[in-house]
Amino acid sequence: MFKNNTRTLVLGAVLIAIQTISWTPIMSLPQGAPETVCDTMLPFHGGGIPPSTSLPPFRIETSSSVVGQGQTMRVDIVGVPPGLSFGGFMLQARNRNSPHQIIGQFNPSSDSRVKQMNCESSVGNSVTHSNTSPKQSVSLEWQPPVDFLGEVLFNATVAQAYDSFWVGIPSNTVQVVRRDTVGSYPQTTRLPYVTPPPRGPYTPQTESPMTTQPQDDPFYTDCGRSKTCFGFPDGCIETKSCKSISAVMVRGDVYEFEMKSLSSGAAYIALGLSEDAKMGDDLVTECVPQNGRVSLYSSYTSGAPNYAATRANVPQNKARLIESSVIDGVIYCKIQREVITQVSSKTFDLLNNRYHLLIASGTGLKENSVGYHDIGRLPSAAPINLAVVQDLSGSSTLLLRLHGAFMVIAWIGTTSLGIILARYFKQTWVGKQICGKDQWFVWHRACMVTTWSLTIVAFIIIFVEIGDWSSERNPHAILGTITTIICFIQPIGALFRPAPNAKSRPIFNWLHWLGGNLAHILSIVTIFFAVKLTKAELPEWMDWILVGFVVVHVIVHLIYSIAGFSSDRQQAQQVTAFQMSDMGHHGMRNGHRMERNTDAPYSRFRKGLLAAYTIILILFVVVLVLIVVLAPIEDTFNKLKSN
Repeated sequence: MFKNNTRTLVLGAVLIAIQTISWTPIMSLPQGAPETVCDTMLPFHGGGIPPSTSLPPFRIETSSSVVGQGQTMRVDIVGVPPGLSFGGFMLQARNRNSPHQIIGQFNPSSDSRVKQMNCESSVGNSVTHSNTSPKQSVSLEWQPPVDFLGEVLFNATVAQAYDSFWVGIPSNTVQVVRRDTVGSYPQTTRLPYVTPPPRGPYTPQTESPMTTQPQDDPFYTDCGRSKTCFGFPDGCIETKSCKSISAVMVRGDVYEFEMKSLSSGAAYIALGLSEDAKMGDDLVTECVPQNGRVSLYSSYTSGAPNYAATRANVPQNKARLIESSVIDGVIYCKIQREVITQVSSKTFDLLNNRYHLLIASGTGLKENSVGYHDIGRLPSAAPINLAVVQDLSGSSTLLLRLHGAFMVIAWIGTTSLGIILARYFKQTWVGKQICGKDQWFVWHRACMVTTWSLTIVAFIIIFVEIGDWSSERNPHAILGTITTIICFIQPIGALFRPAPNAKSRPIFNWLHWLGGNLAHILSIVTIFFAVKLTKAELPEWMDWILVGFVVVHVIVHLIYSIAGFSSDRQQAQQVTAFQMSDMGHHGMRNGHRMERNTDAPYSRFRKGLLAAYTIILILFVVVLVLIVVLAPIEDTFNKLKSN
């Protein structure tokens, strides 16, 4: 009997212990957070349960982005989507420039679920829950100090369940200003939550950034201070003239990305995270306007040979749209992304890895991805730690600019001059040789060797820069390759040039003439197509400069052809006169020797026109090279004006 009672008592004690252990987590801190966690805001759940690292399904909303000293503003804790409940919370406002400093005071609340906390011996500068009953939202009133000016962020810890809580959920920045200046600051208001479409990603309709001029755009305000900004064209952050711009802000485990496209006709703006600054194996965040609002997608890029971006098999729940708008063609979005995203066998770890930023924008969409980035694309110069705020520049375009400059010099400059010399100057500088060769041939060969050398170097450079075949839908690459092949073959064929009196010499002459002129024509057409290349960033009015060159080149050809016809006619008359004259055999021989040592008629005119043409040609080449090297030329001029 005693043994049975003892066994019963032991069993009862065990059951009580088990129940106590199982109840303890539920009942832990039911009256709110203690003041011992004012600094860390970290609840002691279960003796060390870590906070969640996923995107928080809660949001801290403020009634305004600007508040006067001593004035009151509303702060809400809400679920995303609305209706999502939580049990516990803790909320503070902190100095943005000194994150450990708690700012302001929360007014006593009539909500029995809320109570004030006194952190750092200040009354009511924090708030927490008074019970763990389910809450779908909490509204609070906060006042900044009368002696504080600056920026504050509200930070919250929200517990959805005992073992599921998030620490350091941030609000948007709130500017504390003098009371008499509040009206001069732009203020934002919140719009109602809009239910997302059933099959699309979560796309709430939120407040819209102001559409002001670029120099007044608030997007640039914190660049280099609290967020890393990056946009194109390169250097546009300094002049506040970006066509598309992105920003990265990291607060604890919260990675926040902003994007904005100011280009008319943009169908999307996207930001990629890349290990090598080249397209392929990149995690891309897309903001795409659909039915008047912005949809958020995640995609993954494939590399050569089939460049593309696809959303298939890419998790869409690792990023969340916080704010978005589409106003007058301006796309804006703010996104929070989880620290780790797994795509197939590749892991994107934002905390431990460094990434290049790739910003892109385009006018077209595909069925399951964005279209080609025909508005612009720019990778950052180096991979960065996303948490480190810094000034970020685009990757070097030196090789791209050299390619364009070399091709312009080769095909607008030396080729044009070389063709003129070979066609119209064989009877000029007669008897005056250089190293035993006729002058026209020496200058012609110098021009064409220069063309060949620059073309081959430029061809190699562009493949080194791109790393593969161009993915842009433009015949520039195909025409350029054909031109380079013909150019490469021309001097090889010249090495096997038949003797002057050989029967095959006329065939060689025609083939050499055809190859040279075909390559020249193709090269000019290729340069026209280069103006349309997105990467080249060339102005459309460059076409008119190229048209001007073509007109001048054709006119010079016509003038030389007319002069050549007149020269041949005059020479024929001179030969007839010699044949009819009464001269002996010795005189005829001397006459022929004199003819061979004399330039054809109009040689002085030909030389003068050549000098004028050379000067004009140099001007065309210089202008075109400057446009290519300083592209985008308009932004370069804007920078010079601003300086």
